Amino acid sequence: MDKKDINVIWQQYNNTRDSGLKQILIEKYVYLVKLVAGRLGIYLNQYVDLDDLIGYGALGLIDAIDKFDLAKNVKFETYASLRIRGSILDAIRKLDWVPRTLRKKQKELDKAYTDLEFKLGRQPEETEVAHYLGIDVTEYNILLKEVNIATLVSIDEQTYNFETIKDPKAETPDSRFEEKEMKNTLTTLIESLPEREKQVIFLYYFEEFTLKEISSVLNVSESRISQLHTKAVSRMRAKLQKYNMVFPL
Repeated sequence: MDKKDINVIWQQYNNTRDSGLKQILIEKYVYLVKLVAGRLGIYLNQYVDLDDLIGYGALGLIDAIDKFDLAKNVKFETYASLRIRGSILDAIRKLDWVPRTLRKKQKELDKAYTDLEFKLGRQPEETEVAHYLGIDVTEYNILLKEVNIATLVSIDEQTYNFETIKDPKAETPDSRFEEKEMKNTLTTLIESLPEREKQVIFLYYFEEFTLKEISSVLNVSESRISQLHTKAVSRMRAKLQKYNMVFPL
């Protein structure tokens, strides 16, 4: 099905809400569900079955098709991916399987990076963070793996509201300024990361590589990539607190 055909189907569905056309759209974009669920499953497959993640994501796809506004200057794939991800994470949060102690550890790790960077005037080393937390480096690496999971399922505390994508025509000068400011700040923070952490953030969020693919590119283990990701996110969240901003990862 080429782009012209799918545009016709979208127009017809937008006008008629025909169930047959809706099914065609679901089949056309179901690959997005598998893609998003697969990426999240890298972190969550020890706790939640991939088929369950796909099921949660399918609900997000259906909701995205129902609510997508053709008049908005937004690609459906972008809109749907956010809704699918949100649907999966909402379902995971409702399961409430992440222990409260793990959420506490996540906050303690973020605080460690914030306090040490303020005290040292630079990014802290692994050994310094471990010492601050009163643990050895081995325990610190285990903590990074645990917290990486908590970061995903507590995304409602760290992300923008993905429930809607604003119509660019309706944006105010203030909202455009704030968006530009956030993008500039994030760009600066990413550039300030240690090289390996910067590579992980770029490949994961901008190139949409899986952790397995990143591990092949950087020639290190998936667990090490997971650690690098967690450290990068904690560093960036710590710095964004200075700007009263939240980290959209």
